This record gives sequence, C-alpha cells and structure tokens, in this order.
Amino acid sequence: MTFKDSMLALVIILAWGLNFVVISFGLGEVPPLLLGGLRFLMVAAIGCLLVKRPNIPLKWWCVYALPMGFMQFAFLFIAMANGMPAGLASLILQSQALFTMVFALVFLKEGVKFHQVLAIALAGGGLLMIAVVSGVSDMTLFGFILTLFAAASWALGNISARTMSQKGYAVNVNLVIWSAWVPPLPFFVYSWFMEGPELMYSALMNISWVSIGALAYLALVATILGYSLWGYLMGRYPASQVAPLTLGVPIVGLTFAAIILDESLLPLQWIGVCFVLIGLLVNTFGVRLFDQFKTTFKEV
Repeated sequence: MTFKDSMLALVIILAWGLNFVVISFGLGEVPPLLLGGLRFLMVAAIGCLLVKRPNIPLKWWCVYALPMGFMQFAFLFIAMANGMPAGLASLILQSQALFTMVFALVFLKEGVKFHQVLAIALAGGGLLMIAVVSGVSDMTLFGFILTLFAAASWALGNISARTMSQKGYAVNVNLVIWSAWVPPLPFFVYSWFMEGPELMYSALMNISWVSIGALAYLALVATILGYSLWGYLMGRYPASQVAPLTLGVPIVGLTFAAIILDESLLPLQWIGVCFVLIGLLVNTFGVRLFDQFKTTFKEV
C-alpha cells in the first residue's frame, strides 16, 4: 500500500473501532431499536445523494440488508443496552468470520480446511472463557448471547453478498447505502411494539446534541465514510491484503472503551480475548502460514 492508502486504512480501523464507544453514548438516551432505525434512515437519506442507485432488483436489497443491517444491529444495540461492554462487543462481533465459514459450508457447500477448523477451536475456546465469567463481570450472559446473534446475522449478510456476487451483482458501497432504506421500517415497527410509542416520542422530543452527534458519527463516519474507503481499498488491492485490517478494529475498540468508558476485563476474559484474536489471525493468515511450513519442511 502507498503511504496515503495506509493512512486511509488507519482511518477505517479507528472509525470502526471507536464506533462501539459512540454506540454506548447513543444508547444512553435513545432506546436501541429506535437508535437503529434513525441510524439507517440518516445513512439512506444522506448517502443516496452522494452515490448512484445500484442496478440490483429490490428483493436483493432486502436479502442483503435485513441480516446485515436490521438483524445485526438490532441484536448488537439491544445487547449493548443490556450489559454488553463496548470493548468486548467490538471483539465478539468479529466472530462473524467464523460464522461465515460455517454458514458457507452449510448453505454454499464450500469446503473447510484444517486451519479454519483450528481457528474455530481457538476462537470458540476464547469465547467460552469470556462467557463463563459473565456473572462476576460487567458483561451479562444475555448481552453476550445477543452479540453472538449479531455476529451470526453479519455472517448471513456475508452469505447473501456471496450469492449476489455469484449472480453477477456488484456488492459495493452503493448497495450498502441504498439498501439502508430497508432496515428503518422493521426497526421502527419493532420499536413501536417493544419499546412503546411513549418512549419513542419522549426520546425524539428530548434528544440531545450527544445523541445527535452519535447518530451523525454512526451514519456519516462509521457507515458512509468507512464503507466508501473500504470499497476504495478493495478496488485497488487484493482482498487478502485489505480484509485483515478488520483485525485492528477490536484492538481499537477495547482500547477506546478502556480510556473513555473506563471498561476493564477480568484476567480470564483477557485470556479469552487473546484466544479469539489468535483464532482470527489463524483464519486470516492460515493458508500462508501452512504453505510456508510445508515449503520449509520439504527443504529440510
């Protein structure tokens, strides 16, 4: 990567890592489902003025946006509103890579390699370590489980994206932004029935500049800017070079959560974090590592 593109990559990592702290601020005043609806409504309303409408049938917008947009962030926002720390959320959500692997095996009949099985074992053990101390830490088991559901929803969105690509549809920032018109309706409907019209009205009438700033960040920085830069890098460099950047997101998320929100982890949770990160590293770089090992072994 050039120096300029490396700096853009750093912007993405920082924007997506800080995203979880900003969500915590937004949830302090706005109920989770309403916050999700407002976030996607802002993305769609502003973003569609900046990028062209994708030439993709509307049904595929729904197939992509319902798991990737509505389900993922409904589970995530409710989890964070019910005892899921921002730092751990940024890490556990990355387990989407492992769920994607499993779903690809089940739905797309893709093969699974040894390093991927090892990655699932390592990350799964780490997640178990994080979960078992939920009763004596700031994290609730309910929040942890919902965050796993959010990661699984993201993985379903990835499967939808792969299916669309196989059918010749371009999955890019244009689709991300224009399909953002889909999630607000289910968000607002569920908010009406689960959070209640009185709470919705009160939150909207008493919304503060903190909540407005959080919404602006989630829509403009984390979504429109983040995915635009991501699309730019994916268009200039191999996916194998760009995809590992997401490994930096939980590191930034955990760091900012500790500094800004004063979050802390128990020793067993830190061990679990390390296992999850190692599992994600094995999943990302496993092919190269095992190929290098085979080459070295043959030379010896």
